Amino acid sequence: MNRQLLPLGVYVPGDTAIHRLAAKWKFLILLAFILLTAIWVQSALPALAVLTGVVVLYLLARIPARIAWSQLWPVLPVLLLLGTFQWWQQGIDRALGITGSLLAALMLAALLTLTTKLEAMMDALEQMLRPFSRWLPVERIVLAVSLTLRLIPLMFGTVFEVLDARKARGAAFSIRALGTPVFVRAIRRAQAIADALLARGAAD
Repeated sequence: MNRQLLPLGVYVPGDTAIHRLAAKWKFLILLAFILLTAIWVQSALPALAVLTGVVVLYLLARIPARIAWSQLWPVLPVLLLLGTFQWWQQGIDRALGITGSLLAALMLAALLTLTTKLEAMMDALEQMLRPFSRWLPVERIVLAVSLTLRLIPLMFGTVFEVLDARKARGAAFSIRALGTPVFVRAIRRAQAIADALLARGAAD
């Protein structure tokens, strides 16, 4: 399984203006985009406009189409269910507005991870949270986010390894047979990480 298809698991090197933009500004732009679309995008036409704008950013960043698709397909079933419910409750125009704005926000968040190295994102997050260090455990928050972003591709890799192993044995698909080894490996990995953090004094 090509690791380029793992959501949040790949940084696409480049020298575009989007790659060179400081991670802090990317975070701020993403937050502003989410807030503004949540407030003002209420129908299909504005949603189409913001989606088009995000697609243009992908083109400017020169993100390969298959990698861009790998960021989108896992969330499409959820968005489809949400859109169907909103269509039933508030009509097709409102449903397209909500799902379109959510999809645009998710695409922009994925673009941040695709064009920003993990170390740069964590440094930017720490800088943004530092003014609140009196009330928030900034270092632990940054560590938690960093571990989450690192473990997501590992979890997808584990799923694909189990699927490939079952396929090689000719076994039929089974949720239980897939979930059990994935769950066991996840627990073992979490325990190993916890032991490593304790050994380095993270519990202090």
